[in-house]
Amino acid sequence: MELQRLKLKNTLAYLLENCRSMRELKQIHAHITTAPQFFITDRWLLISRIIFFCTVSQSGSLSYADTVFRLVPRKTLFIYNSMIRAYASRIHDPNSSQPLILYKQMLFDGITPDCITFPFVLKHCASRVDGLIGPSVHAHVVKFGFHSDVFVQNSLIALYSQFGSVDNARMVFDEMSNRDVVSWNSIIIGCLRNSELNMALELFRRMKYRNIVTWNSIITGFVQGGRPKEALEFFFEMQVSGDDMVSPDKMTIASVLSACASLGAVDHGRWVHDYLNRSGMECDMVIATALVDMYGKCGSVSKALDVFRSMKNKDVLAWTAMLSAFAINGNGREALELFLDMETAGVRPNAVTFTALLSACAHSGLTDIGRWCFRVMRHAYHIEPQVQHYACMIDILGRAGLFDEAEELIKNMPVEPDVFVWGALLGGCQMHQNFQLGEKVARYLIALEPLNHAFYVNLCDIYAKARRFDHVKEIRALMKEKEIEKTVPGCSAIEVNGVVCEFSVRGSSQVLMTEIKFVLSSLSDEIGRSFSMSTVVE
Repeated sequence: MELQRLKLKNTLAYLLENCRSMRELKQIHAHITTAPQFFITDRWLLISRIIFFCTVSQSGSLSYADTVFRLVPRKTLFIYNSMIRAYASRIHDPNSSQPLILYKQMLFDGITPDCITFPFVLKHCASRVDGLIGPSVHAHVVKFGFHSDVFVQNSLIALYSQFGSVDNARMVFDEMSNRDVVSWNSIIIGCLRNSELNMALELFRRMKYRNIVTWNSIITGFVQGGRPKEALEFFFEMQVSGDDMVSPDKMTIASVLSACASLGAVDHGRWVHDYLNRSGMECDMVIATALVDMYGKCGSVSKALDVFRSMKNKDVLAWTAMLSAFAINGNGREALELFLDMETAGVRPNAVTFTALLSACAHSGLTDIGRWCFRVMRHAYHIEPQVQHYACMIDILGRAGLFDEAEELIKNMPVEPDVFVWGALLGGCQMHQNFQLGEKVARYLIALEPLNHAFYVNLCDIYAKARRFDHVKEIRALMKEKEIEKTVPGCSAIEVNGVVCEFSVRGSSQVLMTEIKFVLSSLSDEIGRSFSMSTVVE
């Protein structure tokens, strides 16, 4: 009898281990429930494995696991961990409290949590909107003696980073006696997400072992943090690091292409494109779209179009990237033709698509087509215009000198116009020397953002062009009184033979020209070759 019981138990355990569907699981569950020769402990041990299957397997059912869980009279730590893990991993509602409810119930049942419990509870805390529960769970970590467990500490770093508490995350990291690569990656990612780029760089330099997650994080973080040149340097450093186990993946390539796009470094972009072809890496939709975006922002519209045409089954992001490439290079009519092709292909445009299309109309002076696009967006595709669409439309009207229509559109906006809307109108006033309206708009912008130096500079420019020099002195005196200075200098980047050179101007375009001449004279032997220059960023 005993041999038969053990044999049946082992058989059912084997079947559970190799179970592939809920249908099989339910059959096994029925055998476990009806087998008369099982001891109670045998039955609940096998049922705990049923719960584990339902919560871990892709073909499992969380609702079935929950039903079985409620019927278990004496729940174990293994069962609670399985359920907490399932709810923490599968529920995406930030207001859900089920993992915390289970954790509290486990404590009420007198079961002590372990190093498996806390990472999943902390993961759930990181997904919550309020961010108030995490520190309480941290206190429990210390209470139960798991504050030195590397997996729990990694979860704490991720928790505090999620809510912007970089100091707390760094404190946990610095107190760790045993760190793994996940620990380093977690704190670096936390710093990058919270704009602590220098701290992330300092930690990155201290790492002895880096994996692809490390490199992708630092490259992507510096691109998104506005330091694309350094991101490119990280990429090339990665290439010569000598680590055969680390090689660029699709995320690396997409981020590097974004850096090239930001710098206007088309030679670097071509090299990355060639590297992509040489490596045999699949040029999927994401990479191809990044290539289109890069070539478009670097001014190589024909190359962007070549990549776009080679893409199969283009999605809305790909079409939008190509539209944007036409837009920023002033190819308004080509953008419109592409939009019509997009409609013919049956791809539904989104709000970003219309932003690109309206921008193309603005840069090309296509006023009537811009009005048509604005109507089509609302009436044909039922996309309610957002503030960025109104800004584009005001830009179109302002460039055309249609100030009455522009003011009427602003007046009837369903949302509050922001500085970009008013800024677009101000740009039109400066273009057409409408000093009266320009003064009114500039002063309104100053009232909106009294510490923004750009609006004072624009107002000075308007007064200077109107030859109202007394008012220029008045505004400059006001800036001096409020200690408002131009904190971000104009800067340019020039790429010569794959070398990106950056220089800035502080206060005078003459200084900029001097620096340009210095760079060009030092490259006199090579300046005849191909180079590209990004636009000056004011």
